[in-house]
Amino acid sequence: MNTDFTLDHKYKSYPFSASPCKASELATKGWNVLANDLPFPLAVISRSALAHNVAWMQDYATRKGVAIAPHGKTTMSPQLFRQQLTAGAWGLSFATMYQCAVGIEAGARRIIIANQVVSDADFDALASLLASHSDLRIWFLVDSLAQLTLIEDWATRRAVLMPFDVLLEMGIPGQRTGCRTLEEALNLARALTKSTAVRLGGVECYEGGVANCDSEHDAREVTALVRRVIEVVRTCDAQNMFDGDELLVTAGGSAVFDLVLPLLRLEGLTHPMLGVLRSGCYITHDHGNYARFLRQLEKREGLDASLRAALEVWTMVQSVPEPGLALLTCGRRDISYDLEMPLPQRHAPRGLRQANAVPTDWKISALNDQHAYLRFDPTGLVPQVGDRVGLGISHPCTTFDKWRWLPLVEDDLSVTGAVNTAF
Repeated sequence: MNTDFTLDHKYKSYPFSASPCKASELATKGWNVLANDLPFPLAVISRSALAHNVAWMQDYATRKGVAIAPHGKTTMSPQLFRQQLTAGAWGLSFATMYQCAVGIEAGARRIIIANQVVSDADFDALASLLASHSDLRIWFLVDSLAQLTLIEDWATRRAVLMPFDVLLEMGIPGQRTGCRTLEEALNLARALTKSTAVRLGGVECYEGGVANCDSEHDAREVTALVRRVIEVVRTCDAQNMFDGDELLVTAGGSAVFDLVLPLLRLEGLTHPMLGVLRSGCYITHDHGNYARFLRQLEKREGLDASLRAALEVWTMVQSVPEPGLALLTCGRRDISYDLEMPLPQRHAPRGLRQANAVPTDWKISALNDQHAYLRFDPTGLVPQVGDRVGLGISHPCTTFDKWRWLPLVEDDLSVTGAVNTAF
């Protein structure tokens, strides 16, 4: 797959009067975000922070003795998938068959669909992709006998003899999908083992739903889940329920992935086991939610530093209609707001190519479709019309899906490349 692509004025925030340009040719333009060479708002990725994060997470997984299959739904960017795979990722994770197909086109050959597959159309797509790529392995999640019935019914109607690779999902009461009890999980495992439509390859869980950024609470709750999942893995292993050369055990969101490591490094099993982390948001990290969680991880692990925020959305002050309020050229169509409001990070006065940290009193109080409400102390630094403000984010997934392309920038905010997305 050629991950180069052509940009033109049909891409949001590409200069309207500029001629079409390949992403690989952007560095020749001499553009800089603070020279106002591109229109605002503009979501950008720091090339140095991105490279640091990819290398740090791969090194972390290697040091801990686990593999990593980053969750691709975070970015849905073929270029970033390639970068993760080149760095040593074992595979990629996705949530849907559409996302899976994008990952395959980008070169992934081991994929975990960390979700239930239930529809005929998705089973058809899965079978077609597997038939088209002899070196491709895909595992998806099963958490109920009802889902297994759907799979077997499809296989009978389509006269398909090739079994699908599946992982049994363990869940948490009150949270999202997954078996709630050991008895439920073992009943399902026995049915999966007997079925000719599937091949039980391991066990999966997701711990992020119980974490609240309090280390004592998070360690207690995640450890309780880990112990329940270990019981399922050991029981299924002892009863020879797993099929295949290697048993997969997978967990790990982007918040408390260190706490699931005991599950991913089990010993004493009869089957060879591979533990797989599925963290995805690490690639650009953020300034809010995950930054807080990672500070707790750093304390638990004794680390001085870990990941760096690589994603910003740059805006321009378009109006200062009253003391203490400025309106920025950025809204819900441009930046994430699902966990909390954007977080002002840097300020570049009009006409200057230098960005400094914003005063601590600057806050975004609300978003409209195309406006951000910046509140500030009118007795302090007052933003002026034409100034630029760089906004940090909390949760990168829902910023990426608002952009078809994102420039890669150097530390001085010069534009030297780009990635595109395929949401």
